[in-house]
Amino acid sequence: MDLLLRKSKVVREGERALSIRDQEDRGRRWAEDNGYCVRKVWRENLSAWSDIERPKYDAAMAAVLAGEVPALWVFALDRFSRKGAEAVVPILGKARVIFDYERLDSMDERDRRWIIDRAENAREQSQRLSYNVRSTKATQRKEGRWLGRAPFGLKVDPGTRKLSPNRTPYVCLVGGQREVTPWEVVVRIFTEIAGGTSSRALSRKLNAEGLCTPLGKMWRADSIRAIVIHPVYEGWLTHSPGGKSHTDRVPFLNERGEKVRVVTDAVLPDMIAAELAARARRVMSGNQIPKMVAASAAARQGRTAHALSGRLRCDSCKGYMSLDGRSYVCGRHHDGPEACPAPAMVSRAAIEAYVVKEWSERLHLADDHDPLLVAVAERWQAINQPEESQELADARAEVQAAKAALDRWHSDDRAGFYTGRSARYRIPHKNAAERRLDTAEERLTELAGPGTVDLSLLVNGRAHKMWDSADPVMRRDLLGLAIDMVTVRKAPGPGHRFNGDARVTFAWAEPENADPDADAFRQAA
Repeated sequence: MDLLLRKSKVVREGERALSIRDQEDRGRRWAEDNGYCVRKVWRENLSAWSDIERPKYDAAMAAVLAGEVPALWVFALDRFSRKGAEAVVPILGKARVIFDYERLDSMDERDRRWIIDRAENAREQSQRLSYNVRSTKATQRKEGRWLGRAPFGLKVDPGTRKLSPNRTPYVCLVGGQREVTPWEVVVRIFTEIAGGTSSRALSRKLNAEGLCTPLGKMWRADSIRAIVIHPVYEGWLTHSPGGKSHTDRVPFLNERGEKVRVVTDAVLPDMIAAELAARARRVMSGNQIPKMVAASAAARQGRTAHALSGRLRCDSCKGYMSLDGRSYVCGRHHDGPEACPAPAMVSRAAIEAYVVKEWSERLHLADDHDPLLVAVAERWQAINQPEESQELADARAEVQAAKAALDRWHSDDRAGFYTGRSARYRIPHKNAAERRLDTAEERLTELAGPGTVDLSLLVNGRAHKMWDSADPVMRRDLLGLAIDMVTVRKAPGPGHRFNGDARVTFAWAEPENADPDADAFRQAA
């Protein structure tokens, strides 16, 4: 005979539940007392409810129904199944299943009625237990209690089930051995992603520094992404609207459609700021491109002063050209022909004079509707009004992110995520996504609508005059208003006079976001 042994992985029966080892001992004693030998032991450590796959149960049932084994022993009916009569009717009078605790035998005609009755009782008890658990969890969620294991970087108070930053240090190899806290790592992840570091690059950086997780695991791009998109780091209670089929966590909404805090008011200021979290998500999703701005004269100190450094590329290898003496030279010209077959070299005086001339003429010829002036207006504002410019860039990026969130809701809705128990979240999540988009568009209109950017000093032939009066750092910024990159080809031979039209290609600036609000910038320009 076979033995089918089961105990729930999450023990709901309390300490009195018989262990799998005790069940096996009891089953072997029964087999010995009744003249059987044990052929196979099927062990399960999971629930027996209807939505759980039980491959070992299925295999044991197939064996006894097919006659491969004369009998199957189970400790009790509730260890067998919680599906009620539908689970036991197929075996009645067809296969011998022994329910030891109830002393029932499926092949005994007198036990049929008792088996069905006890199976239904077990199902009713499980239904009641499931209802109580769901009701309790629903109440706890409304109170903002975290029901599972705390996410990385956080810890849960066992009494209140509220979360807070985990500042318990663990040993990590970072330039030797030092202690770091999980919350330090979380803050660094949000900060670097918001600053423009990709999740893949950040994972490589953390691993190169030896900055492993508390479990000693390596960082991966998807694990960093999971942290950045998780609302819990802002202090919100979360759930998965589609269960296991929906991996991204979203804020839990109560019956009034409001998000619920999972941290106390005293802890909330220590969590990730909403502005930082939103920017990190926009940058990571590609809805916002971080840009460097010059905030003050102090910030300009120590910056590159050469007008074209970092903006010149060699046409042959596409690598950067650097200043070497009086010339800009391909950075790979010393690495041999395999690195760069035709390394470019050009006199600094010649290339700077040519680029400035083309830059000045291009601005002079641009009309009010030229996209170049839209880009120049954006970058000019970034230099002269960095705080306002960053705020405007954030607002425009938030519109894109809000549109993406609403699109994602429609995609989830079509995929059927908001069905069953999650149906009640469908309309609140839709309303929240639409409110976010409305708010973002209103904010963008408020910032971009009445503003103007004065470009009078750069157009109508005035650009060259402004260049002559600017310091070296400002000259570099002025070229960067309109030029993204300058590509230089190798001279046709030694002794040839520099011919910019034949050897130089420009990549002119484009507006940061091609959206309807670009009209405001055109009017400003």
